[in-house]
Amino acid sequence: MATIADIDYDRVTQVAEGYRADMSAFLRALIKNKGTSCQEEAKARLIVAEMDKLGYTKTRIDGLGSAIGYMGSGPRLIAFDGHIDTVGVGNIANWTFDPFEGFEDDELIGGRGGSDQLGGVVSAVYGGAIARDLGLLDERFTYLVTGTVQEEDCDGLCWLYLIEEEGVKPEFVVSTESTDHGIYRGQRGRMEIRVEVDGVSCHGSAPERGDNAIYKMAEILLEIRDLNDHLKVDDFLGKGTVTTSEIFFTSPSRCAVADSCAISLDRRLTLGETWQSAIAEIEALPSVKKWGARVSMYDYKATAWTGKEYGQECFFPTWVNEESDPHVAALVEAHRGLFGEPRVEKWIFSTNLVATAGRHGIPGVGFGPGKEAQAHAPNELQWKDDLVRCAALYAVVPTIYCERTAG
Repeated sequence: MATIADIDYDRVTQVAEGYRADMSAFLRALIKNKGTSCQEEAKARLIVAEMDKLGYTKTRIDGLGSAIGYMGSGPRLIAFDGHIDTVGVGNIANWTFDPFEGFEDDELIGGRGGSDQLGGVVSAVYGGAIARDLGLLDERFTYLVTGTVQEEDCDGLCWLYLIEEEGVKPEFVVSTESTDHGIYRGQRGRMEIRVEVDGVSCHGSAPERGDNAIYKMAEILLEIRDLNDHLKVDDFLGKGTVTTSEIFFTSPSRCAVADSCAISLDRRLTLGETWQSAIAEIEALPSVKKWGARVSMYDYKATAWTGKEYGQECFFPTWVNEESDPHVAALVEAHRGLFGEPRVEKWIFSTNLVATAGRHGIPGVGFGPGKEAQAHAPNELQWKDDLVRCAALYAVVPTIYCERTAG
């Protein structure tokens, strides 16, 4: 059985460095296979093939289409998660290279999904191989890699399916989302809110005969804007926020008064806020009461590339850990041994840990290659050094965690 004393950090770095070219080639192949939410089949199959090539104990594709790989067979399941869907490319004129052909030089790999977040999946897959090469796999734990689907459309849905439908429940989860070389121990939650108001249409030449729903919504919009300045603040996670992200209307024609208007709100929830309190805040706005507006939470449902339909309400809970918690401490100790003292921080955006940590109370922590600012941006980049660094850290974390939490 491997112990912390058996970890030779210089040797870990050396073995990880030996996989640099393989990891770079794997990432480029994933980028070329593209795939937004519900279109990830080619990437899922490529990941399974790579894990099989590296000698994973068992691989499979789950019912929702995520690629799953197990290295070892111990009872303590430690998961390394990364989503394999990407956003679209946006305005192609903003790209200086082909988003899917990408490019590669001595330092960088370019392409859609390089940082958000196919690079994390690459490092996770190779972290298992490095652990095996170093003799760090033993009967205490199984190293689990999940290349998960539909995160960009509905973060955490893939893990709700794994936990609630397939019974996969790790002891803790490392998210491989980009962390700018930091270790992230929390994030704000989020929810998607819809506000609707009714009007009465009439001919646009005599608007006084109707009741313009857009004008009603204009009052509501200004109060939502002002509400953002008065939301709860947490010392670590920061402030809750709300912003209007979409607006819709119905009208018989461009020559008529609008008879309905609706908006979508992106609501970020800091510690102590709930979906109920967020809904109540909107319902309490004077203009919402005045115009009888309806406030509700969105639902999400989609058909995965496997043909499986699955969904959830659009509420993604806040989660936070203490730096002293054993799963966080294990990553901190690994980082100290490999690279020196880490920066321990939080994500600004949301990750799949909203399901594992937020809904199911499974401890989670983040450490992943790339930079947060690359997410959803044109000319997306990933750093080869980051792929190697993260794979090395992933390889040693289970051994440290299992020994520090023994008995």
